[in-house]
Amino acid sequence: MFEDIVLPTILPIGVILFNFLFFLIAIPLEAYVFHRRLNFDKKSSVFYAIAVNLFSGVLGWLIFFYVEPRLPVQLRTELINYVLFNILKSTSTQGVLVFTTITIFFGTFLMKFFLLRFLVFSLSEDLGKNQENKPILTRLKFSFLSKAQFQNTNLVTTTIIANSLSYTAITLILWVRTLKIFAPSI
Repeated sequence: MFEDIVLPTILPIGVILFNFLFFLIAIPLEAYVFHRRLNFDKKSSVFYAIAVNLFSGVLGWLIFFYVEPRLPVQLRTELINYVLFNILKSTSTQGVLVFTTITIFFGTFLMKFFLLRFLVFSLSEDLGKNQENKPILTRLKFSFLSKAQFQNTNLVTTTIIANSLSYTAITLILWVRTLKIFAPSI
């Protein structure tokens, strides 16, 4: 069963550490936004931020490993050079990189929104209560629907703010990394 597993000859320590750094930056920023905008307690907002970021990170890497072997050889080489060594040799791939970055941002936003929505509504305390004993009035129905619509709009806004804030911080770190300020001069 495990005979087909091949250990990698190159272990991308830099990529693993930067991914860990991104989680260390994104989780507190998004937890802070969830705490302030959605009025969660600190423990719940940290839980939601961890769950959303780890799920989107794992799903993102799975998509990367699915798409990467199917790319043309030149684009695949450029992608591996950029991910592992932070080197772009061809100027034509910079446009593809910008398009891919925008696609990843909105894809991550959608993943985080739907996961946060699922977690908030499935873990709410009102979900487990017995609804049979309560009389259902049309006014209460409309009140509940308008409240759910407001919460959905608030979740969208909060998720886009949190995702934008974490992506901005990560982009600044990548930008500082490309400046090579901290690299020793030879």
